[in-house]
Amino acid sequence: MATRKLNDGEAASTPVKRQAKAGVKAAGSKTPGRAKPLTRIQKEKQDIILEAALEVFSLHGFRGATIDQIAAQAGMSKPNLLYYFPKKEEIHRRLISELLDTWLAPLREFDETGDPFTEIRSYIRRKLEMARDMPRESRLFANEMLQGAPHVSEMIEVDLKQLVDEKAKVLLTWMDQGKISRADPYHLIFSIWATTQHYADFDVQVRAVLGPGRNGDGRFEDAARYLEHLFMHGLTLRPKT
Repeated sequence: MATRKLNDGEAASTPVKRQAKAGVKAAGSKTPGRAKPLTRIQKEKQDIILEAALEVFSLHGFRGATIDQIAAQAGMSKPNLLYYFPKKEEIHRRLISELLDTWLAPLREFDETGDPFTEIRSYIRRKLEMARDMPRESRLFANEMLQGAPHVSEMIEVDLKQLVDEKAKVLLTWMDQGKISRADPYHLIFSIWATTQHYADFDVQVRAVLGPGRNGDGRFEDAARYLEHLFMHGLTLRPKT
């Protein structure tokens, strides 16, 4: 997903476009053997269902959401929805797996050959852009984590861990090279996650506390400048006394 830069002064909630994988068989299909590719109409129907489910799951969580709520949000009958996704678990698993892939994209772009401060600053900004543009997705992910990650435990224990291990080594390399001050690389990454995602998951609180005049679209740019200063200052090497 392409996100606009924070300094454009415009907030938006742009839904993630989801592409059905080729060869996925539509729910309800009885055709044996090789699965038939989805038609354009079937893909559009699935996207409508997934968009509706994102809204419902982000508000009510997996346990509180129902197929009836998702069908109503999608503007279709329950039997029609069940043709594409026979179970609530299938809709949720599809959403959360695609979301995790999107969520990790900025970390994958972390480049060992780049300047450490430029890379870390860019990562903070990309995470804040996602907090601004994808608040529902953020709430969906947070709800899944709060419930013990029952639907993505394998992904976070394998895919996520491997990626974080890889980027932690990048940070350690920069530290060993004397480019940034020494710190625990894992907790540094956790801290960036926590501070940036706060602006999505606790947006109501942030806007209420900032009050009129500061709680508009510019709050994300203000947050970006502050977090850049916080992390850059903390990682700047200090002369030894």
